[in-house]
Amino acid sequence: MKKRRVIGIDPGLAHTGFGVIDAIGQSKRLVSYGIIETSPDDEHGTRLLAIYNRLVAILDEFKPDEASMEELFFARNVTSALNVAEAKGVVTMCLSQFAIPLSMYKPNQIKTSVTGTGKADKELVERYVKLLLNLETEPKPDHAADALAAAITHIHSSVLPL
Repeated sequence: MKKRRVIGIDPGLAHTGFGVIDAIGQSKRLVSYGIIETSPDDEHGTRLLAIYNRLVAILDEFKPDEASMEELFFARNVTSALNVAEAKGVVTMCLSQFAIPLSMYKPNQIKTSVTGTGKADKELVERYVKLLLNLETEPKPDHAADALAAAITHIHSSVLPL
């Protein structure tokens, strides 16, 4: 089977999580994870540009073949939802620029794929990501764990034949 490198992304204006995993079939190995952080003191456009520039550097460094991200869902806080949507747009554009195919998953699909239940909380997702990737500790912060969960979901959802 061919090795695949998948990047999962959890977009947000303040924190965009990313997680890179290598997969051969259902076998998974952590490559890297972290967050892209922007300051609320910076101008809005500058924050979006910072997400773009850092993501370009991450894509250049890790060269993923595929990408996955959680679908945007409606939130109670409209301002927060709009900021996430803008960050998601920047991420989508950046992946397109690198010709990396993007798959989208509903939040409950990701939770179910990783934990077995669509009602999992953040802590349960972190524990299962730790187990599935054979890590010593839960990945932190939660945005990075969510990005890794998105990548795991993509691997579970799209195993390529020999």
